[in-house]
Amino acid sequence: MIKKQALVFLLRCCASSLGMWLCISWFGHVSTPADAALFVSAGIIFSIINSVVKPLVKVMVLPLAIVTMGVSTILINVGMIWLTLHFLSGVEMSFWGFVASSVLMSLINGLVNLIMPSYNKQ
Repeated sequence: MIKKQALVFLLRCCASSLGMWLCISWFGHVSTPADAALFVSAGIIFSIINSVVKPLVKVMVLPLAIVTMGVSTILINVGMIWLTLHFLSGVEMSFWGFVASSVLMSLINGLVNLIMPSYNKQ
């Protein structure tokens, strides 16, 4: 069970790394020379933030999500992208870049969730 969870997390990290490469390349600016380690670390950081921080934030802003009928989740996703890039040195992005990146990462994660079975299912 643990091996399956680790494999699923590793595959999600790979998908997040690919997504962060697209987001940073299309919507961001890298002031240092960009190499594969930057995008891999961005994917790992994003995966950890998405699995630890995002559920806590979603619970805290649940009343706001109910009032706005879920529109506030876009701002939560923007915050998760901002937090990820905050930990990376030399990467800059505008607010609209964060919005576009959050939409792109949502699409990528949704596609990964469709393709990859959950490790909770037997």
